[in-house]
Amino acid sequence: MMIESINPATGETIKTYQEMSPAEVESAIAAAHEAFLEWRKTDFALRRQLMKKAAAALRDNARAFGELMSLEMGKPVKAGQAEVDKCAWVCDYYADNAESFLRPEPVETDATKSFVTFQPIGVVLAVMPWNFPFWQVFRFAAPALMAGNVGVLKHASNVPGCALAIEVVFQQAGFPQNVFRSLLVGSKQVEAIIENPLVKAVTLTGSTPAGQAVAQKAGSLLKKTVLELGGSDPYLILEDADLDLAVETCVNSRLINSGQSCIAAKRFIVVEALRADFETRFVERMRQAKMGDPLADETEVGPQARRDLRDDLHDQVKRSLKLGSTCLLGGDIPPGPGAFYPPTVLTNVRPGSPAYEEELFGPVAAIIPVRDEAEAVRVANDTVFGLGAAIFTQDLARGERLAAEAIDAGCCFVNSLVKSDPRLPFGGIKESGYGRELSHYGIKEFVNIKTVYIK
Repeated sequence: MMIESINPATGETIKTYQEMSPAEVESAIAAAHEAFLEWRKTDFALRRQLMKKAAAALRDNARAFGELMSLEMGKPVKAGQAEVDKCAWVCDYYADNAESFLRPEPVETDATKSFVTFQPIGVVLAVMPWNFPFWQVFRFAAPALMAGNVGVLKHASNVPGCALAIEVVFQQAGFPQNVFRSLLVGSKQVEAIIENPLVKAVTLTGSTPAGQAVAQKAGSLLKKTVLELGGSDPYLILEDADLDLAVETCVNSRLINSGQSCIAAKRFIVVEALRADFETRFVERMRQAKMGDPLADETEVGPQARRDLRDDLHDQVKRSLKLGSTCLLGGDIPPGPGAFYPPTVLTNVRPGSPAYEEELFGPVAAIIPVRDEAEAVRVANDTVFGLGAAIFTQDLARGERLAAEAIDAGCCFVNSLVKSDPRLPFGGIKESGYGRELSHYGIKEFVNIKTVYIK
């Protein structure tokens, strides 16, 4: 089977790759395991040195990698460069902090000495998506490798060039051969990879159905998983919000990665007192967003990653309109080549419609008017997802209370768009997954938290 890299802005094939055979995959995993047996013995000083070199290699090639993302999945090139810079940051962060995060922790007991130690577990499989083809990988790989594990990557099939480029980054940084491997395989081989006894854990970022399938297989084998899945993030605009800040932040969040982000704002829950003003400003700002060639620096909205995904998004819009939503902007597939979809704003979005119930993975905003704070919170939590959320209010004590206590999500930001940060844990609840990436919590997901007791 061939794996194709297709430019979503033009529909043209960039390059084709031969999928690895099951025997080649098995050999690669065996090589990774052999590398682990030595890598686990290395000290943090060496790991730190190599991870710092990986960060430098990323920064040195930021423009080229940004262009690669533009070509393979349509990301605006400036956003791609920013993504590469963020990958370098996470490499530096774990290079600087892994040793202190994993330092043995003494515990007072009736023993002469007792402590908790953190030991690597081996080969970790990462099943990663196309939307942030560098960041999703490095936020797993940096902590995993610094903890002494090794990684094998099954990347999305539409970004094979990115997968191979990431492997080269680790090679150029001087990591031992096979400490990080990219497996060019389709989704049909994932089950067999999980079944391989040398694979000790799985991390997946992707759709809820993909997470359920991986969790079911890994669970049957008692292998640890971390799942970061879909989201339908609510942004609550309360009656005392700074409207200028709210509008600009909401538009920026909705259009991140041309709308293709699990933590992009999806549902805009607006208190009725501000609704008319918010809609007018929001629509105008969405209208101003420049859609076009992702390789152009001025582009804010590139194509959707694949034509079928664009068509699925348009179907969600059409079904939402049939169920009572009103379209204030966009909503039509533009003529010409490529998988483009314009910034689109729906209002009067009601329960039961796709824009209310489902994840809109593209530049489509759903405005849901509510009476007051209590209804805003109820609507925000009325979802199967629970990844991120944001609240806009000038009463910071009120915002803190709602964020900490009222909203069901893995993270909640006040007067800011939701974003991942190496210093903060990241992950969701409900159908948005479980487990945490980043911060000290993330590096401890794939280690053996071992008790040592000496009498």
